[in-house]
Amino acid sequence: MVKKARPRNPIRIKELKIKIMTEVYLQLAISRIALLITKEILGI
Repeated sequence: MVKKARPRNPIRIKELKIKIMTEVYLQLAISRIALLITKEILGI
C-alpha cells in the first residue's frame, strides 16, 4: 500500500527550524533519544 505524503506547511517548517535552534530543545531531544535507545538495548 502506498501512503500519500502530507502537503508541506511552510509556516510549520519555519517554526520547527526556529525551535531546533534553541539549545534547550536540542538537549531535551537528545535526552529522549538516549533514553529510548537505552530502554531498547536493556529491554526495559
